[in-house]
Amino acid sequence: MASASAVSTTVSTSLSTDSGGTGRTRARQRARDWAEIQERMLVPLYEAVYDRLEVGPATSVLGLGCRSGLALLLAAGRGAEVVGLEPEAELRSLAQDRSLRVMGDVYREMSADGGDGGSEAGGSAAHPAAHSLVTAFEHLSCIADPLALVQDAARLTLPGGHVALATWGPPERCESAAVLGIARRLADPLRRGPYAPFALSVPGAVEQMVARAGLRLGGGGRVLCPFAYPDLESAVRGLLSMGVFDAAADYSGQRQVEKEVTEALHPYRRDDGSVRMLNVFRYTVAERPRQ
Repeated sequence: MASASAVSTTVSTSLSTDSGGTGRTRARQRARDWAEIQERMLVPLYEAVYDRLEVGPATSVLGLGCRSGLALLLAAGRGAEVVGLEPEAELRSLAQDRSLRVMGDVYREMSADGGDGGSEAGGSAAHPAAHSLVTAFEHLSCIADPLALVQDAARLTLPGGHVALATWGPPERCESAAVLGIARRLADPLRRGPYAPFALSVPGAVEQMVARAGLRLGGGGRVLCPFAYPDLESAVRGLLSMGVFDAAADYSGQRQVEKEVTEALHPYRRDDGSVRMLNVFRYTVAERPRQ
């Protein structure tokens, strides 16, 4: 079983974090912008996965990297029991304000409820592996070792349960691709980190990780998720709230990042001033074998 620190570190994004006041202020603003602007853009993805797996009262959902918790709220609305892991404190606080149980460390905090954080899967309801569905909706493309995240998800899933993994679709099907490219181009070339949103869009990439994690492939699908904003300012704030531009802001400056993101969005402005980009996301469903 993976250690508590391993799971928490795996789910953490690889973005630069400034422990000073400027970085903390930016993190708080980014969290609010995510909750108020950006997270609803992925609702079609969440709903497609929940429909596919018939999420309901018999489902126990663990959201890895659940951010401010909208996906968990939607599952809870279907009657599911939900819990989340979000290592970023500002996002975790927003999720907790929604009366969601969201932790910074799955093993340590669940074990405090009486489960044995070091035993194998299939224990009591307090056991960290007692989940019929484990989701990774946003973090898979943002971490240094996505395979480790898939392996952790497998360990946290009950035998017979499911893991749902989401990635960006092919870059040619995602109008946000040019904007996302700014995040890497403006970052320190020697410390760019692993962010490569379309690395896992290559056919077979996710399937290989599923097999290496000991999971059985169970299908998947593609979902259209329009990124739609009422104006250019909201679009910039929403996109920057994803966190993927932090390393670029640290290296090239926040103003430069905002300037280039704004310029990249101009082709997607409409006559009424709104901004709309069509993006395709892909989800993969895998099952943890019973034996």
